[in-house]
Amino acid sequence: MNKNPLQVLKALGQHVWLDNLSRTLLREGGLQRLIDEDGIDGVTSNPAIFEKAIAGSPHYRDDLERLRGAGLSAEACYESLVIADIQAACALLQPAYVASGGESGYVSLEVSPELANDTTATIAAAQRLWHLVGRHNLLIKVPGTPAGIDAFQQLTAAGMSVNVTLIFSLAQYEAVARAYLRGALCWLASGGSARQLRSVASVFLSRVDTLVDKRLDAIGTGQAESLQGGAGVALAKRCYSRYLETFHGSAFASLRLAGVRPQTPLWASTGSKNPAYSDVLYVESLIGPETITTLPDATLAAFRDHGQAAANLQVGMAEAQMHTEALAALGVDLTEVGECLQIDGVRLFAEAYQKIMIGLQAPPKA
Repeated sequence: MNKNPLQVLKALGQHVWLDNLSRTLLREGGLQRLIDEDGIDGVTSNPAIFEKAIAGSPHYRDDLERLRGAGLSAEACYESLVIADIQAACALLQPAYVASGGESGYVSLEVSPELANDTTATIAAAQRLWHLVGRHNLLIKVPGTPAGIDAFQQLTAAGMSVNVTLIFSLAQYEAVARAYLRGALCWLASGGSARQLRSVASVFLSRVDTLVDKRLDAIGTGQAESLQGGAGVALAKRCYSRYLETFHGSAFASLRLAGVRPQTPLWASTGSKNPAYSDVLYVESLIGPETITTLPDATLAAFRDHGQAAANLQVGMAEAQMHTEALAALGVDLTEVGECLQIDGVRLFAEAYQKIMIGLQAPPKA
């Protein structure tokens, strides 16, 4: 019998997290099966995931009626619902957290995307959610916007574990990595425990290809066509190269010696949006040590079914740089692309969050 390729990834140094969470998964045993059978050792969530979960799962109905009748604000209702889910997922992943010494077994909970450009409010929301959830294997999720990065640095300096999300360019990734170094140094200087810190940097991939391919279509040349479908993988490989330089180099040396964990690159937006591309493109191309891949249900199932597990992440590093340079020669600026995508990503999450708020403002059923 062939070995489950998802299980092989751990042997290759990569953790597999599920990019989904709902009470259906929790109460009907789906998440536990993924942990047991596929080796899933983490969960990521966001407002779009919870918007679908609350609208589509019958397991929220009783709590929704109770919370709506209690006179709570829509935001308080939302937090009550999702914090219960986060706590339940943290409990299921606690064995992985303990067995790995705090390396894996985490569940991510995002602060309101409406705070993406407000450092002070992001910090306050992160601290409040951290204490409300009250679990060591929680990652608070903040956006990689300039304000979010400032908040991330201060949260790290306070000893909080953080997932920085909505990273769409090498420049954004570099800014996040530098903020982690600064925050970790402050935390140690304050007497904090080195092993308490845990952070991941979530680099979004398929959305990069969607926008870059659109711009290449508009250029319309043969060379432009030949570059389609490669920007996302090239971005991840360039970020990983910078990860190795930063966290295996002199910049991190003193922190590593003190016992601080590196900030792990996490590949997000791994579901292929173009049906012309392999449905496991962003998984197979980016398998390598000291990384996390977070997979939506369909991509997880596809890789389990026909994925090929091989250490491909460091293959084609030079080609990734050449691909980026070729795009630049055609006028496709990936730093500008990343800025556009980050703004759009914040907007999409804010819209999903608002849909939840509107739904929770509905009066209770008679």
